[in-house]
Amino acid sequence: MPERATILAVDRNARNLELMKAFLEKHGYHVVTAATLEAVDRALLGRCTIRLALVDIAGFDRDIWERCERMRDADIPFLVIFPRQQAAIQEESLEHGAHGTLTKPLAQRQLLGLISGLLGEEAEE
Repeated sequence: MPERATILAVDRNARNLELMKAFLEKHGYHVVTAATLEAVDRALLGRCTIRLALVDIAGFDRDIWERCERMRDADIPFLVIFPRQQAAIQEESLEHGAHGTLTKPLAQRQLLGLISGLLGEEAEE
């Protein structure tokens, strides 16, 4: 399978990042990971053209929203992931430019469908 888009995966939990990276790479994506705000900054300024970001906000302070706004300003679509359904977080995510929100645990087919839709690709079976 040819390599597809570069996705930025943001999560404070190293194990979650490993799992997300392995899952996305299995489906042909190149993945850049970031476990700190500084790593997000480096990724956004890096050589790779990030086409999409998956941002798990758990464990980050409010400064994560500034990074989300940078992604919005750079026309990088992103999805915000959080531990449990909360209308306030969903609202704030959308206010800061998120293209959608997901709650954990993530449904793999739903995630792949959202990624494909945001990247303008055909969804995998």
